Amino acid sequence: MDVLIQQEESVSKGRFFIEKEDKTLAEMTYSIAGPRKIIIDHTEVDPSLKGKKIGFNLFLAVVNYARENNLKVIPLCPFAKAQFDKNQQFNDLLVP
Repeated sequence: MDVLIQQEESVSKGRFFIEKEDKTLAEMTYSIAGPRKIIIDHTEVDPSLKGKKIGFNLFLAVVNYARENNLKVIPLCPFAKAQFDKNQQFNDLLVP
């Protein structure tokens, strides 16, 4: 499945998401916790996308965003925390 991951951000929050026909099918949300920190606080994927690695692709989008912007990450979301635990190559992004 070819999907477009979009991003939107306000002063204090942001999200990476996938929409189809103006309906959000998947999203990973974050809060801005300072000039160089974000908190991943929620991940949700529509059941119709189950098994398509959409959650992991959203996670990778956040990881790329954090690296490009020299940000550290606090993964409060259980899904994001599990991804950091499973994929040690991203641990440089974690807040010490």
